[in-house]
Amino acid sequence: MKPSEIRDMSDEQLDIVLKEAKETLFRLRLQSRMEKLDAPSELNKNKKLISRILTVLNERNKKK
Repeated sequence: MKPSEIRDMSDEQLDIVLKEAKETLFRLRLQSRMEKLDAPSELNKNKKLISRILTVLNERNKKK
């Protein structure tokens, strides 16, 4: 997901996407401990997505 797409979302949508990304990251971490991942790069992609969302949310909170 591109940063411009993230900035176009509302706070409620960002909260939903953030929860989903955190759950996915948890499942990927658990799976990586139990067995080999098909795509290890998914871990980094999820971490970056979470960081982008948190950055946008923090920017919005500072403006208020």
